[in-house]
Formats: sequence, C-alpha cells, structure tokens
Amino acid sequence: QLQLVESGGGLVQPGGSLRLSCAASTDIFDVYYIAWFRQAPGKEREGVSCISTIGPRTNYADSVKGRFTISRDNNKNTVYLQMNNLKPEDTAVYYCAADRVDKLLYVMYDYWGQGTQVTVSS
Repeated sequence: QLQLVESGGGLVQPGGSLRLSCAASTDIFDVYYIAWFRQAPGKEREGVSCISTIGPRTNYADSVKGRFTISRDNNKNTVYLQMNNLKPEDTAVYYCAADRVDKLLYVMYDYWGQGTQVTVSS
C-alpha cells in the first residue's frame, strides 16, 4: 500500500511563495504518476498540476499556470509544488495523489495523502 505524506503548507501573504512536498513510501516511485489537487471549503476538489513518469511531462490548471511549478526527485521519492505569487483564491487544502496509470488532472487517483493547509491572507 503506497503512502503519501504532504508537507510545506502554512499561512502566507498575497504575493508570497510556498513549496509543498509529497513524500512517497515506495521503492518504485518512478513508475507512479503524481498530481496535486486542492479543495477549498464548500468547493469540489480540483486538479492543480500533474507530472508523468518519463520526460517528465507536466500539466497545470489554467488558474496556476505561470505561478506554480511541479517537479519530482525520484532519488528522494518526492514530488514538489513550488507556488509563487500566491493569491487568496489559492487558499485550500492541498493533496497529492499517485497512480500507476496516467490520469492527468482527473480525480480518480488510487492513492492520496492526508492533505496540507495553504492559507493566503494578509
């Protein structure tokens, strides 16, 4: 059973930056597609960014393009989400998800972390 642990969330002012990490408990991390999702109070969970196994290819939601960057370090079994120029509307619980099938930003991943809170407020 793959376990995912997110970290790096917190309170930041508008325009600030945070880097989220997603650490996976597996010896075959490089076969997993990884994605970041977020869910704000009263809203559905939405895809933010995803990264493939090879290349790797990256995808972003339109709302975060140019501000967020996803990357992976297979030697550390970790995926990162660098978030710059944060806005109040980025406030949400951020989840990482993993799957051995490429599911892009569809909410159908097999494995999920517990989430980390990101709050953007002055």
